[in-house]
Amino acid sequence: MKLEELTLTNFKNIPEARLELSGKVNCFLGNNGMGKSNMLDAIYFLSFCKSFSRIPDKMLIRRGEDFAIARGRYVRKGIDEELTLGLSVTRRKTLKRGGKEYDRLSSHIGSFPLVMVAPQDIDLIRESGEERRHWMDVVISQSDPVYLDHLIRYTRSLEQRNRLLREGCVDANLYAALESVMDMAATYIHAVRSRRIAELTEIFDRYYEAIAGSGEKVSLSYQSGLNREGTDMQKLLDEARRHDEIVKHTSVGIHRDDIGMELDGMPMRRIGSQGQCKTFTIALRLAQYDFLHSATGMRPLLLLDDIFDKLDASRVERIMELVTSESFGQIFITDTNRTHLDEIMRRTGGDYRMWSVRDGIFTPTEP
Repeated sequence: MKLEELTLTNFKNIPEARLELSGKVNCFLGNNGMGKSNMLDAIYFLSFCKSFSRIPDKMLIRRGEDFAIARGRYVRKGIDEELTLGLSVTRRKTLKRGGKEYDRLSSHIGSFPLVMVAPQDIDLIRESGEERRHWMDVVISQSDPVYLDHLIRYTRSLEQRNRLLREGCVDANLYAALESVMDMAATYIHAVRSRRIAELTEIFDRYYEAIAGSGEKVSLSYQSGLNREGTDMQKLLDEARRHDEIVKHTSVGIHRDDIGMELDGMPMRRIGSQGQCKTFTIALRLAQYDFLHSATGMRPLLLLDDIFDKLDASRVERIMELVTSESFGQIFITDTNRTHLDEIMRRTGGDYRMWSVRDGIFTPTEP
């Protein structure tokens, strides 16, 4: 899959931009805060119907304007496709594919697979399990629409159950109806997460060693209350019922799942240096890329936002070798250091384009 042209109007700090893109490497050079990451976020939005940073949609509209538009022209499985995203201060967002608006935005997820590597990925290690669950859900939902449907059903039922708990409801029939939906959805979600995390772990180990060398041992592990033998969602809810009534929210379930991340047998969040944590998250994203390529039959777009900061020269070299190999398709990369970008373009053998970015203006630049 390739994005051939991107047109933006009033997206974040970008007043107007029309970029005709290379099918291999697209480089964006500029200081921080100029609009490089905003352009990547627009591409991300076209695939996921929301911002990578998860800010409210209205904050994506350029200050002083009342609408924003992002339009992408793709070649997907050999067929020309066009996506048009519309944001408005007064109306709900719209996404059109080939001029036809989606009835349910969730049905779009996975159709245009994408992987983004960004400085915010450190949150996967440093922050709470919510970040790692979100990552799991983003990866799996792109390859399994049934998973996304179950996740939506579970989340809605969880919100309704929490509302009943807050209101002090004692109607057993209402709880039973919601918990039946949660139990069915959780069974599917847990089974898929277990299988997919095991698959990703094997790929991740290879990428981490390719970047860091063989001197460090990393691991991922799926942590869930449903891992306990003979336990299902209904049993967890029954065991925690009295506690949930006291604290007035649902304290157990797949919405509390997590991923253990370790370096040499110790939690990465405690002992990992900045460079090791960055290597860990980049390897995780590249594993995500391989997984999606295999699951969807398409090469996802790969967005690399300022990935070389805090890495030593040897790790930078190995990452450049990986991302410029034949294993990856179309790449979008931002940096403040032209040296890195010129080296990447040299390795690709000529199929590249570069822009300098200043105050939301994109100017084609000769490498």
